[in-house]
Amino acid sequence: MAEWFAPKRYGFCSIQPIAWQGWIVLLIYVAAVMGAFVMFGERNAATYAIVVIATAILLVVTARTTRGGWRWRWGERE
Repeated sequence: MAEWFAPKRYGFCSIQPIAWQGWIVLLIYVAAVMGAFVMFGERNAATYAIVVIATAILLVVTARTTRGGWRWRWGERE
């Protein structure tokens, strides 16, 4: 599997994109969220639905493409 995101040194999840594909995924997420707010406004159910779905997709993609996977880290160097 490709490695698009770097893991956090302490804690859980990933911290930043390390490949161009990761940056594209992050830009698409930001564009989807911003587009939802521009198109539907901030107090609309469609906006919330788009944000929740886009965030879920982002979490799945980052979990699958983080170097070493998602796990709790205590600061050890890998």
